[in-house]
Amino acid sequence: SLPGDKKEFLQNGPDLKDFVSGDLSDKSTWAEYKGTLKREKGERLHLPPWLKTKIPMGKNYNKLKNTLRSLNLHTVCEEARCPNIGECWGGGEYATATATIMLMGDTCTRGCRFCSVKTAKNPPPLDPQEPYNTAKAIAEWGLDYVVLTSVDRDDMPDGGAEHFAKTVLHLKERNPKILVECLTPDFRGDLKAVEKVALSGLDVYAHNVETVPALQRKVRDPRANFEQSIRVLKHAKEVQPGVISKTSIMLGLGETDEQIYSTMKLLREADVDCLTLGQYMQPTKRHLKVEEYITPEKFKYWEKVGNDLGFHYTASGPLVRSSYKAGK
Repeated sequence: SLPGDKKEFLQNGPDLKDFVSGDLSDKSTWAEYKGTLKREKGERLHLPPWLKTKIPMGKNYNKLKNTLRSLNLHTVCEEARCPNIGECWGGGEYATATATIMLMGDTCTRGCRFCSVKTAKNPPPLDPQEPYNTAKAIAEWGLDYVVLTSVDRDDMPDGGAEHFAKTVLHLKERNPKILVECLTPDFRGDLKAVEKVALSGLDVYAHNVETVPALQRKVRDPRANFEQSIRVLKHAKEVQPGVISKTSIMLGLGETDEQIYSTMKLLREADVDCLTLGQYMQPTKRHLKVEEYITPEKFKYWEKVGNDLGFHYTASGPLVRSSYKAGK
């Protein structure tokens, strides 16, 4: 079980409003929607109203973008075409900008069928200044919470684990009070690499299983699988019991309710603390089609299921993303 201070951290953490963009209060068009939510063969679904949200561009947007460019940093917000980029970067109502820094470049060695990040067998070499530059950028923004993620770097001996650890170290040296979440690859199942990150001084260890076990081969790169991801999450907690563990599942890829429930049970049995569930949205026509748009009511149901299963925190909603405004 989590120590008391970690439980308090989760209790005082974000609620659903902090994970979604746009105004959720106007639901007048939701109940009236008569469009098809489940895809038939050869069809392409139309976007339902609960996924059509106004994207504000706050005053922080350009400042954040310019800082990233000047320091040669990348964000998953841009590379993965996240639907919430305007809200996170603009800062929304309270003008608190949030970005998820993507370490180790913008080119991945894997090709998952849901992800729009560009791929290559041999990406450019790592920028040795990136850990320092990342800490410098975060210091300029004055953030209290930062999410670090990365592309997969199967071309690196440790998958880039040391690069993650150095970045956390630089961040904590500049601001010991900053809370750091690392959303890591599976490091090809290398548990020594997992340990490097888990023992780096981070606060939250996140790794996404992405989908239910039955759809892993359809959705993820063949080098990834559910069992390997579970081992990563379990090992992070074993070597650093005080760390908060977190994962995410996309819905709407063709999974059944029974598969979702079974997956949630497996994650809880693996001692995962936090779970986010969100709607899969097709980034380009080259990627997997959306099989179903899940209703907000159904997402609310899965949130209750998560809480009943004993997750310390469950965020479930159409526009929920694993890193969306995570520090709120």
